[in-house]
Amino acid sequence: MTAEVADPFGPLDPFVHPAFFYRDEQEYLDVTVPFVRDGLAAGEPVAVAVPGKNLALVREALGDDAAAVRLLDMREAGRNPGRIIPGVLRAFADAQPAGRRVRIVGEPVWAGRSAAEYPACAQHEALINAAFRGSTTTILCPYDTRDLPEHVLADAHATHPVVIPEGARTARDSAAYAPGDVVDRYNEPLDPVAHALAFSFDAESLSHARHVAVGEASRLGLTGVKRDDLALAMAELTTNSVVHGGGTGVLRVWSEDGHVVCEVRDAGRLADVLVGRRPVPRDQRGGRGMLLVNLIADLVRVHRGDSGTTVRCWFAL
Repeated sequence: MTAEVADPFGPLDPFVHPAFFYRDEQEYLDVTVPFVRDGLAAGEPVAVAVPGKNLALVREALGDDAAAVRLLDMREAGRNPGRIIPGVLRAFADAQPAGRRVRIVGEPVWAGRSAAEYPACAQHEALINAAFRGSTTTILCPYDTRDLPEHVLADAHATHPVVIPEGARTARDSAAYAPGDVVDRYNEPLDPVAHALAFSFDAESLSHARHVAVGEASRLGLTGVKRDDLALAMAELTTNSVVHGGGTGVLRVWSEDGHVVCEVRDAGRLADVLVGRRPVPRDQRGGRGMLLVNLIADLVRVHRGDSGTTVRCWFAL
């Protein structure tokens, strides 16, 4: 377990985190392209991490300027929302010279995100504020008002301190800003799945627990690198349970909607809302387990409660 971070959603300055709402491709380009070009003109490092279709629009509109921008398809780089802060946003921002403002267009929510993925998306957008507060970074987050449900757009107002309304070019304060409330609201219980294989483990049975997980994943059709990733994730999570979660835990594995899903439950309490989303210094010993799981799984959901913690991971077949 990790120590609780005091007031993780305190003052953000100089960090800037606007959401902007667009109705069509032209509105999208009217905001994103000047944002990128203004950054380039100021000598700022710029990245654009958005879904493939929008990435192609921005690349074409930028023309030769696109060569100076880090371009990422968020459908691949950010498939797991828990991977976006450490593996996309911080990976880019932390690689830049200290003190230089960094600009990023990041679009983690799009039509077609599954019901299982969305709570992790909303928490991700809220946690950006904790992960970047005090940094010289601007992260612009587009939201498509044509295709996204009303509750998603409402959540965007709650997770962003400033917003750019449809058809506008300038930001205004969000009256609904409450990122901590969003993190708590989507800390949803992950009910046990009745048909899942279940295995209780302790320190003496850690190795066997991993073999059980891999064997069941293989039986369900998971192969190759994905199976290796699952084995690594289960090794990290079961070890965390023994070391930090009371010494015991329960492992479950099942198939669901084209994925093998595995989870680990234990009696530990995760107090740090950024666990698994914060890059770890190279010289730090330990503390990489949840980060590694976020980086290799296709989706990770976590439920933190007073009686324990559940970590659930999806791996695509």
